[in-house]
Amino acid sequence: MKIILAAPRGFCAGVDRAIQIVERAILKFGVPVYVRHEIVHNRHVVEHLRSLGAIFVQKLSECPDDRPVIFSAHGVPKSVPAAAKARQMTYLDATCPLVSKVHMEAERHFANNRQIILIGHSGHPEVIGTMGQLPKGAVMLVETCEDAKNIEVDDPQNLAFVTQTTLSVDDTREIVAVLTRRFPTIAGPRKEDICYATTNRQEAVKAMASQCDLVLVIGASSSSNSMRLVEVARKSGAGAARLIESKADLDWSELDGVKVLGLTAGASAPESLVQELLQALRERMEVTLEPLVTATENISFKLPKVLQS
Repeated sequence: MKIILAAPRGFCAGVDRAIQIVERAILKFGVPVYVRHEIVHNRHVVEHLRSLGAIFVQKLSECPDDRPVIFSAHGVPKSVPAAAKARQMTYLDATCPLVSKVHMEAERHFANNRQIILIGHSGHPEVIGTMGQLPKGAVMLVETCEDAKNIEVDDPQNLAFVTQTTLSVDDTREIVAVLTRRFPTIAGPRKEDICYATTNRQEAVKAMASQCDLVLVIGASSSSNSMRLVEVARKSGAGAARLIESKADLDWSELDGVKVLGLTAGASAPESLVQELLQALRERMEVTLEPLVTATENISFKLPKVLQS
């Protein structure tokens, strides 16, 4: 079997920063350290951090006043740090800087009295966090081209849009096209807010998909960017594509007749899961590994000042 190994894949700078924040907070403050929601959407990462002494909770009310709490990489509504501040808690914000950029864009448009359309997936933590930066009703959510065709706005001349960072590049482009056709003066970012890592991973999958009988994406079903990689692989000509969390989820019968396997990982999946799957494949069959590199990433984000020393 030939295995085409996509690059870039796996951890992005925002995920790497968020994990480091939890690890360093444990070193600095001792255990336990509380984390509101999954720090990133990956069970293996969460279990690793839990083993170090992190406690994951759904609500701030589950955290004691005297222990540090960390907000996830997806961002939180403004009400959450405000509540932590009111309780005089120590809190660390692990929101990805690229998500924070979207928050700032939304606030800028709001300050300019524009009605804001957010392109994203309902219920995703990032969408909840972005909508929660502004008063209720200030941001309207659009998920599909159909939504974009039917949305009713107060003032078509006074609109702006922002996007979730982990969407399909192509799908988002289509939605933006519908909005700009309907509302030619709509304000938006210079390019969509989809992050560099999401874009790069999708481009790598596009480059290999048509050569592959099957594309496997390592990632969690709750991970938006991982799910988009599966969709991109299918749309780009892969014989089949599916998501697995780790080698344990692989149904080996699916590999019957597969001569070319594409392999990648979502932005919150550790590289160790990729290597474990490769090792399992090598143990069962003769494989030829062919790396496919479509971009080089050298981006890193600073940690909060309190953790830099």
